[in-house]
Amino acid sequence: MPGNSEQSNIDRRQFCNHALLGSAGIVLTANHLRARAAAQPRHERVASYPPMKIEGAERVMPGSFLYFSYPKRGDLAVLVRNQEGEYIAFSRKCAHLGCSIEFDSRRRCLACPCHRGIYDSRTGYVVYGPPPKPLDQIVLQMRTGGELWAVGKTFRTNDDRA
Repeated sequence: MPGNSEQSNIDRRQFCNHALLGSAGIVLTANHLRARAAAQPRHERVASYPPMKIEGAERVMPGSFLYFSYPKRGDLAVLVRNQEGEYIAFSRKCAHLGCSIEFDSRRRCLACPCHRGIYDSRTGYVVYGPPPKPLDQIVLQMRTGGELWAVGKTFRTNDDRA
């Protein structure tokens, strides 16, 4: 620049080094962002419904279950308490043809009696059979006094990962 006593001259080698480092940074950042996006469920919708207390949830022992309805009376659901004492709940509507799934205490899975579909009771994902996608998950909320409430529903597809 005219009138500037200090000129910053950069030779071709320095320019190429800076360009190479800058390009590598862009590639690494893009790969990182792509990996983070792949880790997120891509085809998942969450719906909020009026909160509802799950009556009797406090009496469900680890390794056991409770049937209830949510969000409406005819929408069958199952609450499962795993061996660690954590709760998880799913719609009981099989993703294959809509039959009502049952909790199988002996195998600790969710089973569809219509076409022998089997779901993992910890995740709701298909283990065996014809169901094309995981069970929809009920969103739970633990409130003061140890009350367990259903507050929404997550509609999942086969592309979701737990």
